[in-house]
Order: sequence, then structure tokens, then C-alpha cells
Amino acid sequence: MTALTPPTLMPTYARQPVAFVRGEGVWLYDIDGKRYLDTTAGIAVCGLGHAHAGVAKAIAEQASTLVHTSNLFQVPLQQQLADKLCAVSGMNSAFFGNSGAEANEAAIKLARLYGHKKGIALPTIIVMENSFHGRTMATLTATGNPKVQEGFGPLVQGFERVPFDDTAAIEAVAARNPNIVAILVEPIQGESGVRMAKNGFGYLKALREICDQHDWLLMLDEIQTGNGRTGRYFAYQHAGILPDVLSTAKGLGNGFPIGATLAAGKATELFGPGKHGTTYGGTPLGCAAALATMDGLLAGAVDNAAIMGQRIRDGFIRELGDLGVTVEGAGLMLGVVLPKPCTELVAIARDAGVLLIVSAENRIRLLPPLVITAAEADELVTRISAMVREFLAPAAATNEASA
Repeated sequence: MTALTPPTLMPTYARQPVAFVRGEGVWLYDIDGKRYLDTTAGIAVCGLGHAHAGVAKAIAEQASTLVHTSNLFQVPLQQQLADKLCAVSGMNSAFFGNSGAEANEAAIKLARLYGHKKGIALPTIIVMENSFHGRTMATLTATGNPKVQEGFGPLVQGFERVPFDDTAAIEAVAARNPNIVAILVEPIQGESGVRMAKNGFGYLKALREICDQHDWLLMLDEIQTGNGRTGRYFAYQHAGILPDVLSTAKGLGNGFPIGATLAAGKATELFGPGKHGTTYGGTPLGCAAALATMDGLLAGAVDNAAIMGQRIRDGFIRELGDLGVTVEGAGLMLGVVLPKPCTELVAIARDAGVLLIVSAENRIRLLPPLVITAAEADELVTRISAMVREFLAPAAATNEASA
């Protein structure tokens, strides 16, 4: 199989030369029957693993009953899902869309409504360098990556960018710009290679204090960190705070597309009839998938993420620490940081039956299913460590010679 995109598909992805036809837990199988250890989970989507029986049953049963009506009518499963999400998060209300980008768009609209209610003509949101919030025009502007913005100008007004993990920079913006109404931030930056603040989740506490001081909204993008990925249902729960707005998607439906924007406190009453909407968001089918996914996550997968994440972290430090390899992140959202660029490892690992993501050139981004077993976690560490050690061997030999 070639890596070329078929002519009937727009070439927006540099697709790898493999096609999967079946999955089971942390394993994927290609069209030739070859088995792969999946450390990506569809990029933090399949928290319960591939072909989860409970989610598959919920989708099949709901599809044979009722797929879609409209948000012009009551949707009982949508209410059940909102109740469940609010109960686990401490938030007050939910709006359902189809993706993380849509969830962040809704968050941005909430911030602008909040600003206009305060009499601010150009409500402005503080966002972070190296962030990723989506590919719609507003979320693309909020994203801190010039490469993905290139060619799409003019971008949207109403954003101020500061370095991640720099509260002094935020206070400097506050001092010169009276239009700030919110901060939008990922608890752990994902697309840039799993980057945590130096003070860990203490950074979120500091942001909560800043927002309270200035009467801003604290808006957390938990598209990737949410739904158990970090070992708590949402990452902000490690910090013991509550945001005003929360966006989530990816792992919410275990592969079925659904996103949610949750609001609390002063953000709860901002949306009213006609202020926002969606055709497909919160359908009976999508909500059935998400409810079944949440049941599985809360039945032990979230706790397992914390335990297996620590096991994998300790394993890499034990196996590769002498080579200058470090590990960032929390739970099963881990960045294995190598001392040199390692994009070649993606193909090397794939040929060996392991699926990897490399971000920021030198960071292996590990996002395995939250149901990974101890034996599978150990196999992940053993196989990847062997590849990394061989990959770094020439550099290690050179360093020893020079010493």
C-alpha cells in the first residue's frame, strides 16, 4: 500500500502506508492481518479501547430505535448526558456539538457575550503560545502555531497571546489591555508534545486566582486532557478548582463524534434561545454513545489511567533515563522527551508493529487507551525503549568517546 492520498480525497493529511480494518482493546489489525500496539488511541479518542462491547451495543441499539430528531424538541438522552457530565465535573450546564473545535467555538462565543454584557466593544481572550484549539477560523486564531495558520489570514480579532506557564506575561497584558474578558488554556498542552507547567496543575490555581481578581472567565480546553486521560475525569480536578467554561470532546464518545461545552457560575446564563445552535449536536445516537463511554470510564478506566500512567513513566525513566530521556504529563497523557529529533521513529515503530506519534520533533506523545493492562503497559515500555535506545545509540557512543 502506498502513502499517497486517493485523488478523490483532498490531500490534507500525509497518510501513512497502512490501513486498519479491525481493533480490539489496545490493538489494531491492518488489511493484511498484522497486529499493532496502539499508543495513540485515535489521538486520545478511544479511551475504552477499540471495539468496546458496551459502546458498540449502545450505538447499535440506539441506531435501531432513533438516530436523530432535532434540538427543536426535547432529547431525553441529551438531558441524561448533561446531568452525568455536570455531576462528574461540578459544572452547571452543557451545550453539545460534534467536535472539539465546535466546543471551543462555543466557549469563545460565551466569552464574547460575557464581554459585551460588561460593555466591552472588543472582548479579548488571552491564549497561549504552542497551544492548539482547532481549525475553524476562530479556534485557528486561538491556536499558537503559525504553521497551521499560514495561508488563512486575515485571522479573527479578539485574542492576545502569551507564553504558556507565564503568569507575569498575563498580568502585563491585563495592565495594558482593558478589553480582556477570559483566559483560554489547555491544562496540559497536547499537540506541541505534552507540555506541563513547571508547577504542574498549580498553574491552573494561579490562573483561577488571576481570573477572579480581574473578573475574567477561566476557560479550560480539556478536549485532550478530559474524560479520564490524566487520571482524573477532568484535569482541573487535580488542582481543586472549578473553571467557568470547559470544552471537551475526543474521548467523550470513544470514537463517535461528540463534543460538549460546559458552563458554571457567571457563564451559566450567557446563552439564551437563538444565541447558539447546531443541527447534529446532542443527537440520541451521539448521546447514547457518550453515556455508555462515561459508564465505562467511571467503572475503573479513569483510575487505571493514573496507575498505568505512573507505571509507564517509571518504566521509561528506568530504561532510558541514562540517555537523557525525560517524561512529562499526567496519567496516560505522556510526552517522552528525547535529546534529539526523532520523527524517524514513527516509521521504525510502525514497521515493528507499534503506532507512535512524534510531536515537536523530539517528543513521543503517548496516548494509549485507558484500559491498557499492566502486561500491555510493560510491553509498550519494553518495545519503545528498545527502539529509542537503538535510535540514540550513535549519539550515545559519540558522547562516550568524547568523554
